[in-house]
Amino acid sequence: MPAGNLLTLLDDIASILDDVAILSKVAARKTTGVLGDDLALNAEQVSGVSADRELPVVWKVAKGSFVNKLILVPSAILISTFTPFLIIPLLFLGGLYLCFEGFEKVIEKFFHNKESNPKPPQTEEEKIKGAIRTDFILSLEIIVIAMGSVAEATFVTRLLVLSLIGVAMTVGVYGLVALIVKLDDLGLWLNGKNNKFLQKLGWLLLALAPRLMKLLSVVGTLAMFLVGGGIISHSFHLLESLSNLGNFFITILEGLLGFISGGVIFFVVHLVSKLKKA
Repeated sequence: MPAGNLLTLLDDIASILDDVAILSKVAARKTTGVLGDDLALNAEQVSGVSADRELPVVWKVAKGSFVNKLILVPSAILISTFTPFLIIPLLFLGGLYLCFEGFEKVIEKFFHNKESNPKPPQTEEEKIKGAIRTDFILSLEIIVIAMGSVAEATFVTRLLVLSLIGVAMTVGVYGLVALIVKLDDLGLWLNGKNNKFLQKLGWLLLALAPRLMKLLSVVGTLAMFLVGGGIISHSFHLLESLSNLGNFFITILEGLLGFISGGVIFFVVHLVSKLKKA
């Protein structure tokens, strides 16, 4: 290859990498709002397994998340290029599913009679599959939000940016999930050290771990309504006329919309189920 062509090629590669770096930072800033919900949801989804299975479960869900990104990144690029009208309906269906799942958790928590109608606990595989399904919807939202930052970029740049965002989000979220579920083990390890400060830190982590998991359980369910309601609202621009109320009140309204939507879907599903059995 002539030296001139090689230099041109290297210059093109450097230009692409520079675009990828800039657009990745923009996309990362736009998707950070979903990360808190993603973290809370996934930490709550993989809780409740035995201590020796916590990290293997997190690893299985993380691998499922990588597969989700492997499917979603090229699919999102193809859909946005050839059938962009499908993006909103797909997001809307995903939002409805999150709202339904959140409402189901509320019903199970407050109204399910364990004595008269016992429900078998979820197996490890069921927990993993449920967590991966939830991750798929959140990943779809992250990818679509990131797509808005790279809509005008070349195909290669879009592919690289979305892939980088997908990998970074997965590593970051599931790294934190692994840390959260092993806080109690870390506390025990620190408590066994011959250092008063480390021992006190260990006791603090041991006291914090169960409370944090309970908090994440509540926050994770709430996040389903907030994310799902937000997707539904944005899909049909339902709350745009109320934008003067401020982000806090809009978020509350989106949560209420998610709760109501989840309730409607929940009762429709159960009504259909009863009609089938009749």
